[in-house]
Amino acid sequence: MILGHIGARKGSKGVPRKNFREIHGKPLIDWSLDQLLEHPLVDAVVVSTDDEEIYDHAIAKGCLKIGLRPAHLATDTAGKWGVWQHALEASEALVGPVDAFLDLDCTSPLRLPSDITAALELYKIEHPDLVMSCCEARKNPYFNLVEPDATGALHVSKPLPGGVVARQQAPTVYEHAASTYVVSPAYLKRSKGLWEGRVIPYLMPPERCVDIDTPFDFRLVEFLMQEASNG
Repeated sequence: MILGHIGARKGSKGVPRKNFREIHGKPLIDWSLDQLLEHPLVDAVVVSTDDEEIYDHAIAKGCLKIGLRPAHLATDTAGKWGVWQHALEASEALVGPVDAFLDLDCTSPLRLPSDITAALELYKIEHPDLVMSCCEARKNPYFNLVEPDATGALHVSKPLPGGVVARQQAPTVYEHAASTYVVSPAYLKRSKGLWEGRVIPYLMPPERCVDIDTPFDFRLVEFLMQEASNG
């Protein structure tokens, strides 16, 4: 049993009501929700939200009826992990034991269905606690990320002996791309956060890892969607 999940909180400071705002012809959440509902490997889908309109929309499309998320999971400071734990527990009460918990971030709508398939296949082969979508970092803390010291002078964030004079010499660094996750239900139940177990990357190209957090991001993603639809 593979359970697909989307978390969609009502509030958003960067882009008001972004999760249900229309983008390229349909609500933002539907770009991810439809991928889950249409994917042949996903057996059931649940949306965790504190928004009644989003909840009713999800139920009408065939998602599990778990009710609105608890108030303590609907704040600005509520973490992803607690939301996942609640959604898994509420869903298993309806559908029975889950073998893999697949989360799609609805603010990252540029993933392809093939990304979901590949992430699930990686989870099946490697048996990690968690598969996390990543892309190669555009900036590297060993080379061109800097931070100020107490005097305000800049230094490389993670200096190495002898220094790094070319990006190719720097150790590989990935960005945590909030797009696609596959989580072991047992790990989700017993752990308190993302990084306690064996977390492995599913690598995606950076152009599919754009996360909508600001009005500029929204316009950028809409432009990329329009460009893709034009062939």
